[in-house]
Amino acid sequence: MTAGGVSPARALRRALTDAQVSRARTTGAVLWGTAAIGSAVGLAATAAWMIAKAAGMPSPADLAIAAVVVRFFGVGRGLFRYLERLASHDVALRGVVALRVRVYERLASAPPSRVLPLSRGQVMARLGADIDAVGDAVVRGLIPTAVAVSVSGVAVTIAAITVPVAGAALAAWLLLAGLGTAALTRRSARVAASKGVTADALVTERSLAAIEAAPEHLVWGTQADAMDALANAETDSRAAHEAAARPAALAAAVQVLAAGGALITSIAIAVSQAFAGTIGPTTAAVVALLPLAAFEAVNAIPAAVQQLERSAAAARRIEELAPYDDAGQVPPPAEQRGNRGPASASAVRSAVTIEARELSAAWPQMAPTRPVSFVVAPGEVVAIVGPSGIGKTTLVATLAGALAPHGGEALIDGERASVAHLGAAIAVTAEDAHLFGTTVFENLRAARGDITEAQARDALATVGLAAWVETLPDGLDTLVGSGGGTVSGGERRRLLLARALLTRQPAHVIDEPGEHLDAAGREALRAVLARMREEGRTVVIVTHDLDLLDAADRTVSIGSVGSDA
Repeated sequence: MTAGGVSPARALRRALTDAQVSRARTTGAVLWGTAAIGSAVGLAATAAWMIAKAAGMPSPADLAIAAVVVRFFGVGRGLFRYLERLASHDVALRGVVALRVRVYERLASAPPSRVLPLSRGQVMARLGADIDAVGDAVVRGLIPTAVAVSVSGVAVTIAAITVPVAGAALAAWLLLAGLGTAALTRRSARVAASKGVTADALVTERSLAAIEAAPEHLVWGTQADAMDALANAETDSRAAHEAAARPAALAAAVQVLAAGGALITSIAIAVSQAFAGTIGPTTAAVVALLPLAAFEAVNAIPAAVQQLERSAAAARRIEELAPYDDAGQVPPPAEQRGNRGPASASAVRSAVTIEARELSAAWPQMAPTRPVSFVVAPGEVVAIVGPSGIGKTTLVATLAGALAPHGGEALIDGERASVAHLGAAIAVTAEDAHLFGTTVFENLRAARGDITEAQARDALATVGLAAWVETLPDGLDTLVGSGGGTVSGGERRRLLLARALLTRQPAHVIDEPGEHLDAAGREALRAVLARMREEGRTVVIVTHDLDLLDAADRTVSIGSVGSDA
């Protein structure tokens, strides 16, 4: 089932199931929260009784126990609140970690075409802020609602035991303050939450784009455009939050009116019962002042409703990114899935032939590339060339099976290219391939986990980094900043070429391998391609740099339909 047919409420239930929210820990958090606000109710009731009792000038002994109880509730309120915070955040943080793991598992099982069209900012927003919003559903939605119900029950019970009619009146006002405001805010909160989650995600996306593309913006003079786009996203985010604040303000007004109505009703009942001689003055004081504390828990209901709607919208966005299978289940890990199609992807091949037959490629709402036909045999290097933005990367994503063809066919050893070939028959080195915040050696092991130091040094020597590694403080064990921030652009590109050289897949696609390379770096690239050719690998490179074409056996020029390319 696709996420488009899943309601936000159902998506949230699935997300909470994936989060493995512990019922025992959640119940513990609710009990601590009930004890915290229940202490406020007990404090109000005991203090009212003590004040009324003291007005009759009793002996100090009559007030001793009440004074101790008042102190207990006063100290306990803060203590129980602290324990509730610990318990609720423990539940939420554990759930966020578990949910993030399950989402990664679903992403690993999903076709790459689901993620590839998204920017890194969009992916980060869904794997970051959206998953955190699901965790907030526990801390700010479910637990406060459960506490409100339990505390309201305690307050009504105390009032009903004392004066039944007062208990019934308090229950009616609490229902109005709780269910009434929830119904009042739900519809507008749903709209505002959907807009707010989308707007916040857009802020994350544009912030990341502005930071990561800062050098490009500086070169092309587009900093102002990037900042304007970010400012517009922040304006939309503020507007969405203001839209969510309006129903919350209206609900708060209704709650104040309900609390005032409950107080007036309770005072009227207490006074009338006292004059009738049905209850004493101390009981009347308890009945009259009990609503002051009873409404503290119910005041959290509008914010809880808004949070649940916001979390539901976030859960739906997560499921759009990483959907369940048709049975609504989390797909099993890759190692348990066996063969994933006709390609028998688990088999390691010694040679691969890549073929394009009148192949054109396009993302949704994108002009397709011009149909091309070519064959890349084992031991050959073919360069795909064309102007920037013409669709070269899209075409090779289709060749690798990550994207369905717009037209024609992409074949691997005569089989239709599919996601099953990725990682099995074909490896891809993207233009923005990631360097991890770990050692040089571990970054090379991202290609293959069983390489030795000797193999790593051999690959580094091929790309001309042997001397560079020797100058590093810890050699192969020197840490590389996340994203390659501690190395130059040329060194980063050469490390990625060394990683590509170490892969065991018989076919390899390398996107813009000559980017940021100087003359020596280009020679290193030629050495890598020559070695891949000697090893019998099938290699496709994507470039707009015509100076690199002498390293390829053939070139394929592409263009959009209707273009002159």
